[in-house]
Amino acid sequence: MDRFKRLKIKNDIISSLNRYGIKTPTQVQERVIPLIFDNKDLIVQSPTGSGKTLSYILPIVQEIKKGENIEGLILVPTRELVLQIEQEILKTGVDIAVTTIYGGREINTQINELNKKPKIIVATTGRLIDIIKRGTINLSKVERLILDEVDQMLFMGFREDIDFIISKLNKKRQTICFSATIDSQTKKIMYKVTKEPIIVEITEDTRRFENIEQFYIETTDRRKIEQLSTLLNELNPFLGIIFCRTKVRVDKLESELSLRGFSVQKIHSDIPQVKREKIIKAFKNVEFQFLIATDVVGRGVDITGVTHIFNYDIPEDTESYIHRIGRTGRAGDKGKSYLFVTDKNLDIFNKIQDIEGIDLVKKEVISEFNTLSTLELPKKKYNKKINTRTKNIEELKNRYRK
Repeated sequence: MDRFKRLKIKNDIISSLNRYGIKTPTQVQERVIPLIFDNKDLIVQSPTGSGKTLSYILPIVQEIKKGENIEGLILVPTRELVLQIEQEILKTGVDIAVTTIYGGREINTQINELNKKPKIIVATTGRLIDIIKRGTINLSKVERLILDEVDQMLFMGFREDIDFIISKLNKKRQTICFSATIDSQTKKIMYKVTKEPIIVEITEDTRRFENIEQFYIETTDRRKIEQLSTLLNELNPFLGIIFCRTKVRVDKLESELSLRGFSVQKIHSDIPQVKREKIIKAFKNVEFQFLIATDVVGRGVDITGVTHIFNYDIPEDTESYIHRIGRTGRAGDKGKSYLFVTDKNLDIFNKIQDIEGIDLVKKEVISEFNTLSTLELPKKKYNKKINTRTKNIEELKNRYRK
C-alpha cells in the first residue's frame, strides 16, 4: 500500500508528487503529517534536508476550506527559503492562492496579492511587519502558524519580530515549530508560542548519504585556489555549488575563478534580491556552471541537477556540513562532495568524520600555479546585466596580465 495513502494524502496530490520523483514519505513526514491532521501543536527537531517542508505543506493544502481565512502563515528566516517553499507547494498540484512576502520585492505588488485573499502566506518577518504596520493585512483568523528554521531566525536576531507577529494572531490557531537544533533559547520561544505541544525528534537518516560520494583534500590556504581550479577542470560538473564561510570570501573567490575563465556567479545577502532571483533562475537554466554561496543563502538553494558540492571553506559545525552536501544527491540522483581541509580545520574535520553515515575518502589533487579553466562555457550566454563583481577585480586583472 502506498505510504502516502496511509498518511491519508489524496490520490491527486500523490500523483503530482510522483511526477516530481517523490514516491515515499520521509521519516519526518510520516511522524508529523498525522499529528498536524489531528490539530496538535508541535515542536519538531529535524535535520536539514529531511523533507520537513512537505510535512506541513501537505496537510495545509489538503484541508483548504472555503472562506477568507488564511489557512497557513509560514515564517522563515530568508528570502530564498520563501521561494523554495513556494516551489514545494507547486509540487502538490493543488490550485491554491499563495502570496510570498519578502524584502527586495515591490511592496505594493505584495499588498495587491494580499487583497485577493490568499490561503497561504510565506513570509520573512521584516517585510511582513512592514505590511502589518500599514494596516493592509488582518492576521486574526490565521488557522495554522508554521515557524520554520527557528534556530536560524533567532541566530539572525528575529526574536522581537516573531513576538510582534504572534501578537496579531488568533490564539486558537495551531502552531508548528521546526528547528534543526534546539538550544535553551530556541526551546524557550517554542514553548512560549505553542500550547501543550507534542515533541517530535527526528534522528539523522544516514541512508540519505548513500547517493553522495564524499571526498576530502588536504590543503593550505595558499594552495587551495589552485587545487580547486584543478579539481573543477578534472571533474567538469554539470552544476556545482561552492560554499565559502563569509561574503568577503565569496566575493574574492568569484573574482578569482572568473578571471581564470570559469563560468561562475556568486550569491549572498548583500546582493539585491531581484538580482539574486535572476541568478538562481539562470543557474536552474544551466546558464552558468558554478554557484558560489554562503551558508545562509545556501539554505534556500534547492535546485534539481546539482551534481557536485565543493566546501572551499570548511563549515563551522557538522549541521552545516550535512546541509551543504544535501544540496546534491537529491530525489534518487547521484552526487559528489569535496571538502578542503587545512591544519587549522582539524577539530571540525574530526567531528564531521564522526557523523554516522559519513565516509570521507582522501583525494589527491596535484596543481600548478595560475591554473586556468579548460572547460567549455555553457551554451546559453549568461545575462551580463546581473553585475555583482567586486571592487578588487582590477587588481586581480593586473596580476594576471603580468
